[in-house]
Parts: sequence; structure tokens; C-alpha cells
Amino acid sequence: MPNRRTRTSLPPREPGIPAPDDVDAMTDAVLTASRLLVAISARSIASVDESITLSQFRLLVVLYARGPLKPTALAEALAVNPSTTTRMVDRLVAAGLVAREANPDSRRELVVKLTGDGTRAVREVMRRRRSEIARIVDRMPGGTRRGLVRALSAFAEASGDLSIGEQAGTRWL
Repeated sequence: MPNRRTRTSLPPREPGIPAPDDVDAMTDAVLTASRLLVAISARSIASVDESITLSQFRLLVVLYARGPLKPTALAEALAVNPSTTTRMVDRLVAAGLVAREANPDSRRELVVKLTGDGTRAVREVMRRRRSEIARIVDRMPGGTRRGLVRALSAFAEASGDLSIGEQAGTRWL
């Protein structure tokens, strides 16, 4: 009898678990998780103040993390046009969540800063969002939870986006 090579087969995968090289399936899973996280953020914001948009909340979080900023620096941090920032700031000033003040370093310039109500709103939204995410993570099987931090950290690192580290420090989205 000729010597036949036996093929070693890979162990069977769990149903619903894509192969490690199935980029399309992985992309779909990340997009689904992303939609869930955005929905959680939107619900958390709406539960605190229905008039705040996601974009406005981003602005509040940047001020929360960095402190008072000149409008141009704020626009740069948000990666939007200065005119867009001006409109958002106008709405948030009217809502009492931010204030414009003279820059202590240069009286000819203004800075935008959070008010007490703005600070409380950011903290409450972050608390609610964290609580909802914790409930979801708690419902995950232990084995799956163990790999979650490793997988999400690798995903963030693979993005090569240095600003992710800054955003992680703010626990924003």
C-alpha cells in the first residue's frame, strides 16, 4: 500500500464564530458593536438632556478632559470647521452648559469652558453609559469576557490612531 499522508484537520469552530481570517465577518461584528455603543451613548445623553446631540456631547467631553479652550483649539480638537464649533457653542451657551470668557492669558481672546451644569451633565452621561455597558459585559460568558479586553485593545492599537489614547482617557465613546 502506498504511504498516504493524512491531512490534519482544524478543530471544528463553534457555530457563529468566524474563522480568524474572515475579515468580512469580523468587520460586520465590529460594526454591530459600534452601532450598539453609539445607541448606548445616545440613550445616555437623552436620559440626561434630550436637547444635547452626540456632536455637542463630544464638545462637552473635550472641554471636560482638557479644560477651557480657545474656539480655534476646540474646533481643531473636534476636527470640524470653526464656524461649526461657533454654532455648537452658541447652542450650548444658551442651554447653560458652556460659557465664553476672556482668556486669562490674553484679554483680547475668548475661551470656552464648561459651566457647573455642563460638568454635571458630562459626569451623569458617563455614569449612565458605563453602567449600561457594565450590565451588558456582565451578561457575557466568562470565557468571552476574558478575551474582550485583549481584542478591543488590539483593535484600537491596530488603528494606529494616536488620538484614541487621548479619547480613552476621557472615557468618551
